[in-house]
Amino acid sequence: MLAATNGLDALAGEARQLVEGWAGRGWPVIVRRCGVNDGDDVAVGLPLPPGLGKLRLGFFLPADSGMKAVAAVSPAEAARSALAPLRPQLVAVAALGARLGLRSSVFGALLWQHLTGLAYLRPGSDIDLLWPAPRPDRLDELLENLVALDTAGPARLDGEIVLPTGEAVNWRELHSQLVRSGGTVLVKSMHGAELRCARRLFA
Repeated sequence: MLAATNGLDALAGEARQLVEGWAGRGWPVIVRRCGVNDGDDVAVGLPLPPGLGKLRLGFFLPADSGMKAVAAVSPAEAARSALAPLRPQLVAVAALGARLGLRSSVFGALLWQHLTGLAYLRPGSDIDLLWPAPRPDRLDELLENLVALDTAGPARLDGEIVLPTGEAVNWRELHSQLVRSGGTVLVKSMHGAELRCARRLFA
């Protein structure tokens, strides 16, 4: 659920205290896609930890507020903040990236936990990964190895492959559609999403 953007009146107790002190702790927010009537301000989001109700808050920041991007966090770095059973899988993901010459990064619950120290991961949480697009001749190797690491577990590996245009496709969807004649995948960007032919994305 996305909370109203006109203040924190709906929040109380621990959740309100956490949000009110968020910026003071130097914690980030995530830029989200703007709606057609959102104006020139930057739409951002802040997901609260599951223990506080999995509430996702939406805000707007002035475009000239001096925002800076947070450096990407690699699976190897994030492993330090992950639940112990997840660490070998994250190390294996990092090794896959090194073998293919790809610098993957984490997002979602694992990233929030790493950046804030708050408990975002729970048993059964996915590991969300961003992968830069590999060379076309190494795409199958990336996808097949992700399938193997996902199957070995313990966590479900989710995430996206980011194309040179900045658009992204879900790696699971891509893997399933590449083997289908005319298979299509949802290509997402900050401006919207559209279905495209999976095979042509890496032609």
